[in-house]
Amino acid sequence: MKLLQLALKNIAGSAFRSWVVALSAFLVASFALGTALIVHGAEDSLRQVTSRLGADIVVIPEGTETKIESALLMGTTTRAWMPIDRLDQVGAVPGVQAVSPQLYLSTLIDAACCSVSDMFMVAYDPLTDFTIEPWLKDTLGEGLKLGEAVGGRYIFVPEGEQNIRLYGYFITLKANLEPTGTGLDQSMFLTFDTARDIARISQTMAEEPLDVPEGQISAVMVRLEPGVDPEGVAVEIMHRVPGVTPITSPNLFRSYRQEMAGLRLGVVATMGLTLTLSVLLIGLVFSMAANERRRELGVLRAMGATGFFVFRSVLVEAGLLALGGGLAGIALTMLVTYLFRQAIVTSLELPFLLPSPLSLAGEVAIGLGVALGSITLAALLPAWRISRQDPAIAMRE
Repeated sequence: MKLLQLALKNIAGSAFRSWVVALSAFLVASFALGTALIVHGAEDSLRQVTSRLGADIVVIPEGTETKIESALLMGTTTRAWMPIDRLDQVGAVPGVQAVSPQLYLSTLIDAACCSVSDMFMVAYDPLTDFTIEPWLKDTLGEGLKLGEAVGGRYIFVPEGEQNIRLYGYFITLKANLEPTGTGLDQSMFLTFDTARDIARISQTMAEEPLDVPEGQISAVMVRLEPGVDPEGVAVEIMHRVPGVTPITSPNLFRSYRQEMAGLRLGVVATMGLTLTLSVLLIGLVFSMAANERRRELGVLRAMGATGFFVFRSVLVEAGLLALGGGLAGIALTMLVTYLFRQAIVTSLELPFLLPSPLSLAGEVAIGLGVALGSITLAALLPAWRISRQDPAIAMRE
């Protein structure tokens, strides 16, 4: 009898034991893949949004760090203002190469004059911007005109409409940015002129006018000269410019990075405990199976099967069960992650970006490898013990 046939026969002959082992592999693989997707997806999302902002330092009104980080990362609407003269003050700091202002606005909640409820909007100055404008010129060949905007990945024109209505103003959506897995995917980017035009029209066309305070901005994006120390410039900005908080790019979203560090630590601890329990449980199952099959394996040995053949048959059986359960767990995890991505973001309050096909293949391989490795490890000792027993003694018991 061939090795694979014997393993399949043993699996079919003990359905309960096989289901226990396969279920363990299912849980191990799904947990390993799920946690890898969430942790790596959050890290990739943070890197992507930091790159999208394109600034070495972000200068914001003092005391608004948490609100603005939540707005930029999770799309939470916020209001934050500081005098526009802070722009020139920041630009005069040694080491600063370029500065550009931004306004953080939002649509109304459940208002007939807005196609999208409570959406985060970012207005920028196209004359000084070095974050959105380069992308627009590479993609569209030109910048945005009055009444035009670009949206995150999930901003779209309502069905049956030609434009997006904001405060009674009709916006033309020119393009969508690449996904970041953050709230920026559900945000809109427009010029200062368009924001002011919306505010003007909203005075008569909206349920509530858009408030764009004169002489106020929400943030200053800072690009530094090559070779300049960002931390040193940030300290200098804090000393020279009153009422602001400069945040260097590596320190942006610090609270979320700390949450992810805690999540990663918890995941490693939980994964270690899960693997330990799984190995112990499966080892017990295979030990019980070895005792039940002593006579059967003794007959095999008496018929000429070597101890190594018996050893391999147990490991192949374990491997087939691990492969089947692991593949099922991986398939379900991928389906749930894809279908309920937004629910994962909302429940964990962390950004999440689906991996590229290459990264996904690597994470799937890791999940399946963890399942196969843990099941095989659990079966090693029982397989070794059963392969070394004396056939004559085994047949008499």
